[in-house]
Amino acid sequence: MALQRTLGKTLAGKYGEADMTSEEILATCPLFARVQGPSRERLLRMVQPKQFVKGQRIADDGQECPGVYVIGEGLVRIYKLSPNGKEHVLHLAGKRETFLEVASILGMNSPAFVEAIEDTTTILLPNDAFRRALQEDHQLCLQLLGGMAMRVKQFVHLLEDIVLRDAISRVARHLLNLSEQQGQTINLPSFKKHLASHLNLTSETLSRCLRQLIDGEVIETEEGGAIGVRNRAALEEVAEGMYPRL
Repeated sequence: MALQRTLGKTLAGKYGEADMTSEEILATCPLFARVQGPSRERLLRMVQPKQFVKGQRIADDGQECPGVYVIGEGLVRIYKLSPNGKEHVLHLAGKRETFLEVASILGMNSPAFVEAIEDTTTILLPNDAFRRALQEDHQLCLQLLGGMAMRVKQFVHLLEDIVLRDAISRVARHLLNLSEQQGQTINLPSFKKHLASHLNLTSETLSRCLRQLIDGEVIETEEGGAIGVRNRAALEEVAEGMYPRL
């Protein structure tokens, strides 16, 4: 097990953080955080480190699913293509998030395209070994149910945002969610069109909303294009549709 954990270390993070072991990645991933004891040890024995450069395609729509990926550092986009070639981003997955987990559990092919939009390090739970563990380890299945329930809750909230919130409220809500993961300084994707698609906005509308928040002194731009949360209370008000300051 000690050798497997050594092999399972990711590269140093792009923000200068210390290396994370496979165990740390699993322990802090919401999907697997509840998996304990022998079940976690079994997962750790099967992990394979995988690295992807910015712009690299990780999976194609309809391709055989290789397993469950957990992100140690970086960012990927999961997207679909319409018959006329238009892209729609279903999800932006970042540090400690998973992708292709549903396809692996159900034994399906990849339901969408997956592309790294930053240099990204991951660990892979290979499909055959992971599905065998699910068939043989009932405790693992029970522990995973809690993590899957949280994923469903996240997507319900995203759907609520798209249906019930206006554009600037959606942007504010997303910035709040990112700040919980990254802190007061938020790094947005280099291509804002991916974030705009994820929020069901045009790139122009996203830029206009960010400008309104900057002009209202709710957020501010920082070095390297990062976003700083200047007034969290005001950002929370905007997320709830109350923005008299703007």
